[in-house]
Amino acid sequence: MTTWVTLEMTVKDGAFEALSEFLKANLANVRGFDGALSVTLFYDTATRAFLIHEEWMSREHHQAYLAFIEEKGVMAALLGFMEGPPSVTYYKKLVM
Repeated sequence: MTTWVTLEMTVKDGAFEALSEFLKANLANVRGFDGALSVTLFYDTATRAFLIHEEWMSREHHQAYLAFIEEKGVMAALLGFMEGPPSVTYYKKLVM
């Protein structure tokens, strides 16, 4: 069974264009990481709420990815566009 992950953040005022360029340069790396199945982005212009919705083979795969981007400085760069750290939630996909 796969794991779905949401990361919720608020983009700093005036930072969305720069964030968009950063994401264009980095999304292929996320999607190509071992265990990544999908990554979808959502943005609310009125509130600057930013949601990353990901599907991974397992929670462990996602946590390995987080450790990798933390080590490489990518997480710090992403957080530079945000008002604070993300709220991360893990969900098990139910099959009924």
